[in-house]
Amino acid sequence: MSTASMIIVDLLAGVLAAGGWLGAGAAAATGRRRLTLGLAAAAALATLARAGTTVVLARAGWWFAGEKVLIGAPLSLAGLAAVALRRGPLPLLFAGYACAAAVLVTVLHGYPASPSAGLLAAAGVAGATLVSGRLLGGRRLPRTAVVATVTALAAGVGLAVAPGAAPAVPHHHGAFAAAPATGAPAERFTLTAGTTTVRAGGHDVRAWAFNGQVPGPQLTATVGDVLEVTLRNRDIGRGVTLHWHGYDVPNSQDGVPGVTQAAVLPGQEFVYRFTADQPGTYWYHTHEASDIGVRMGLYGVLVVRPARVTGVDVTVPVHTLAGHPLPEAVTAPVRAGTPVRLRLINTDSTTHRYALAGAPFEVAAIDGRDLRGPTPLEATAVLIPAGGRYDLTFTAPAAPVALFVDGRAVYSTGPNSTGPNSTGPNSTGPVTAATGGWPALDPLTYGAPAAAAPLPPPDRRFTLVLDRGLDLHGLLPRYAHTVNGAAYPGIPDEVVHLGETVEFTIVNRSLAVHPWHLHGHHVLIVSRDGTPSTGSPLWQDSFDVRPGEIWKVVFRADNPGRWANHCHNLPHADAGMMLHLRYA
Repeated sequence: MSTASMIIVDLLAGVLAAGGWLGAGAAAATGRRRLTLGLAAAAALATLARAGTTVVLARAGWWFAGEKVLIGAPLSLAGLAAVALRRGPLPLLFAGYACAAAVLVTVLHGYPASPSAGLLAAAGVAGATLVSGRLLGGRRLPRTAVVATVTALAAGVGLAVAPGAAPAVPHHHGAFAAAPATGAPAERFTLTAGTTTVRAGGHDVRAWAFNGQVPGPQLTATVGDVLEVTLRNRDIGRGVTLHWHGYDVPNSQDGVPGVTQAAVLPGQEFVYRFTADQPGTYWYHTHEASDIGVRMGLYGVLVVRPARVTGVDVTVPVHTLAGHPLPEAVTAPVRAGTPVRLRLINTDSTTHRYALAGAPFEVAAIDGRDLRGPTPLEATAVLIPAGGRYDLTFTAPAAPVALFVDGRAVYSTGPNSTGPNSTGPNSTGPVTAATGGWPALDPLTYGAPAAAAPLPPPDRRFTLVLDRGLDLHGLLPRYAHTVNGAAYPGIPDEVVHLGETVEFTIVNRSLAVHPWHLHGHHVLIVSRDGTPSTGSPLWQDSFDVRPGEIWKVVFRADNPGRWANHCHNLPHADAGMMLHLRYA
């Protein structure tokens, strides 16, 4: 059973234990002896089951079980002891409150276990038990117990809302401002952000757009060009910026408001200037209120091509605009024998499944980096995380070839079918749409490995534990997506030095997929769940960390600045799952 499945089983066991003990206590209070015994037996089994899941999760990694061992287990043991030592409804209710508190610590607090969580849990259990005893027996509440409960509650709340130990780092967006690229620009573009109405799925849709279109204009350059892009804001009240997703620009050009520049407000403009020295497939999007801005249409494609290009080159930026999938299906005939490169870009906040039917293909590049020794694939899907890009290459056959995204045809080289083994009008052969059963490519095992390690051993290591929990450090409490138990802006910076090799261990103990994205750097995938990457050296800037997974990645700290490091499910980032990497 996977770690993700065990997390779910653990929560179910905890809920069943709490419900069983509380039900037994209620039955005992009403004199229903047989029901009390049955519910108590079931609750005891569920409590023991959660002890078992805790052991399994602890073996998978302390990150998955810390609060269960340090807080949940003592509470559950106290409940079992109370039931064993005393009869009556109150011990049963106490056990129920204890098991419920253990579950709530996992759901509302998570990693890491903290004194505040322990105190609040103990105070909650004690307070609920005291009130229940008062209701059942009619006696006055013991003063000592009341004082202890209130003290634990006050101490727990005080520790929970206290400022973190790490001092806040001021956001001086000029602190790491590298000089823009020099030389006369080979390519000049102007992008004007504004509200507009576009067609999507046959409907008029209100959008935010660059130059009145969604996606924005495709920006294309040749290796060695100097690009100059002028961003203007016509009427986007929240402001806009341009972040060059996956393209490792100098820090001053990265487009993160409050960090590398100020947001461009209506009537203002900002000029970005950098050298196109990294061939590959990239995209750009606003990073101001990005969860709204990107979803509303403020994105576009950036392609940097080598000096010589042969064959057909097609970009396919996939997006969901107001519930309508983009792009619309396109048929573009290609002469048999022509090499074709499909640049697949996922601009949404969730993973998409892509399948190329009708010809063998290779995955030539991932996230703008060429793979070593790609091999032909057939009847194989690729899963592209939010923000990710895959380049597929193939040689056009005489029969049509079609690209499907989540089962929907978006591109073909000729008329294609809408079902398996059918032939469209005037087509030269069938293109199957029955791709849902195809296995998905594991990029960690694809291609040829390098002869030597691409990077030396790490000089510095960081662990990021991704979770959900209550964030009590703002004006109002919120249920946030957290990193190491904290939510932005309360997460300390990761501090590195120029030239170091840096290792991240990224642990997902939540039940959501988190596509991780570090600005300004590509990371080398080392392992997933302890299994080393065995294929081509895999350099990515966006990769899915699924529930229960543990990823190790490394990178060279060679691009000075202060860089955003966040989940690219943009609502998750907006809800707290973002921090910064800072060069000392």
